[in-house]
Amino acid sequence: MANQLDSVFSAMADPTRRAVIETLLKGPASVSDLHAPHAMAMPSFLKHIRKLEDAGLVTSQKTGRTRMIHIEAAPMRAAEDWLSRQRKLWEGRLDRLQTLAEALERKPQ
Repeated sequence: MANQLDSVFSAMADPTRRAVIETLLKGPASVSDLHAPHAMAMPSFLKHIRKLEDAGLVTSQKTGRTRMIHIEAAPMRAAEDWLSRQRKLWEGRLDRLQTLAEALERKPQ
């Protein structure tokens, strides 16, 4: 689980890869369509696709000369679950800190 989360967060750390994921949320797209808005050579862009595939965030399917990329929800769901647990943990800690600060503020000096 930790290795998968490491891969997901590493893949999502790059703005180009995040943009690809955003585009794929609308539906599958060809590599050419995904590459079009990015000012980089195709081999460089394919490294980004490979990183997303290695993290399990996307899959590809080749039909003829067209390679279609599809988003995979499970790794994103696992990352969201982890983030949700962290959010709850920190909200609890911050609530206790706020309660303590308010108690100390009301206490006569």
